[in-house]
Amino acid sequence: MYMDPAGKYRPFPTVNLPDRQWPGRTIQHAPYWAAVDLRDGNQALVDPMGPDTKQRLFRLLVDMGMKQIEVGFPAASETDYAFVRLLIENGLIPEDVTIQVLTPARQELIDKTFDAIEGADQAIVHLFNPTSTLQREVVFGAGRQEIIDLATFGTRTIRDRATRTNTRVTLQYSPESFTGTELDFARDVSDAVMAEWGATPETPMILNLPATVEMATPNVHADQIEWMARGLADRDSAIISVHPHNDRGTAVAAAELAMMAGADRVEGTLFGNGERTGNVDIVTLALNMYTQGVDPGLDLSDLGRIKQVAEACTGMPVPPRHPYAGDLVFTAFSGSHQDAINKGLKAVRARADGVWEVPYLPVDPEDLGRSYEAVIRVNSQSGKGGVSHVLERDHGLELPRAFQIDIAQRVQKVADDRGRELTAAEIHDIFRQAYEAGPPDGPGHTMVTYDMERADDDRWHLRATIDGPEGRHTVDGTGNGPVDAFVNGVRDDLGVAFDIADYHEHAVGQGADAQAVSYLEAARPDGGRVYAAGRDSSIVMASLKAVLAAVDRL
Repeated sequence: MYMDPAGKYRPFPTVNLPDRQWPGRTIQHAPYWAAVDLRDGNQALVDPMGPDTKQRLFRLLVDMGMKQIEVGFPAASETDYAFVRLLIENGLIPEDVTIQVLTPARQELIDKTFDAIEGADQAIVHLFNPTSTLQREVVFGAGRQEIIDLATFGTRTIRDRATRTNTRVTLQYSPESFTGTELDFARDVSDAVMAEWGATPETPMILNLPATVEMATPNVHADQIEWMARGLADRDSAIISVHPHNDRGTAVAAAELAMMAGADRVEGTLFGNGERTGNVDIVTLALNMYTQGVDPGLDLSDLGRIKQVAEACTGMPVPPRHPYAGDLVFTAFSGSHQDAINKGLKAVRARADGVWEVPYLPVDPEDLGRSYEAVIRVNSQSGKGGVSHVLERDHGLELPRAFQIDIAQRVQKVADDRGRELTAAEIHDIFRQAYEAGPPDGPGHTMVTYDMERADDDRWHLRATIDGPEGRHTVDGTGNGPVDAFVNGVRDDLGVAFDIADYHEHAVGQGADAQAVSYLEAARPDGGRVYAAGRDSSIVMASLKAVLAAVDRL
């Protein structure tokens, strides 16, 4: 049934910022990262994490290089309180890592929060209170000044408690649902908190501007951040942080534009876990920077491990098409894509400057701990580029173009018949059955041995012993090389009329284990073509095997 939204929904208002600067900027360096997987992410799980699971995820975040980690809401949850104490009492927090804890602006909850962090070297105490128009009017029935008074009360209480602890405390303040708060009021409450705390450029506080609900397009969010950065009474005393949610599916873009607009810090979760549609995805955000030549400051070189641990701890699977981390994001099934990737990989190997430029692959999978084996996989949608890539990658076979076209058609038919993706081993079996010794439907001819000697200055004489359906016999021929001599002998001995239309050879491997592979295209008098291949430690024997394979197919 058609639903007309007119009258039920209102467009989000734009920001009056005609001289906005962020559109002309680019991201030049990484932000301060703050992982909220253990608090914001955890509270969104069907089955919240227990202490062992939390500890495992905490270790992963530390291993990745995360320096600020929100570890819980200790005043609201005994489980969170116990986990914070476990980290501190067991010395599990590295010296360069700062834990972060959340608290609302209530005396008894702030007191319990400080009890939780007692003994930590440093901690971020994250104070929040709702400020949005909707929450003020509908949830709390409070005016602007009441909200400011609540925020400054919480700030004052935290400041007083901070003077009575050995823990170095940094204040973080969030006007919750910032995106739904009038900008002038968001500025006023933030200024009041900063003044109450006594923030200075030497000891700044964190001003976190959360998109608690994503309500507008990313450009509007960027305008909001730039407006706030310009409007604060003492911008140099604030580390501006953003906490984008993904209700509109554009949290990553919103975070990127927010950094261009002046944000210094980003809060998010691995792979975007969080309430409703989730938080901003730190992995995607960081790797987007990486593809632009900007060091994200996080170690994502073993993305498979990061994904595995995150999935195990949260119970939330990473979809196969998730940016960078999904099982299929570096995989091409399309024939045209496979051909372009195959050529691009060869071009990268040939260039000396180390720059990564491969069609359809914005990042080198090896940089993330992924192998090239999964880049090209073959099903009924695949073409010659993909099939030939798999055969070269796994078996060292460098197919001539005519072979690429022919084998692709054969592989597509098998994939269609089986209705699924084919493995590299299955593709290799199709190659061997199609081109190598013995016809696909019965016994064929095999080489036993050969002798070769010069007939004159330009020609060679070759005598070969072969086995076939008619028994063992000898083939004699003369030609301008071993292949030509053998072809002439086979024509006479077996009565098969054909010519060699094209011939290629190459080595596979090195040293004692090296093999030679020969490919030939044989033409019948009626114009028909067959393709055949042979391999052996001897290049001559590989060529003769290819000729016999062609004879069997003729």
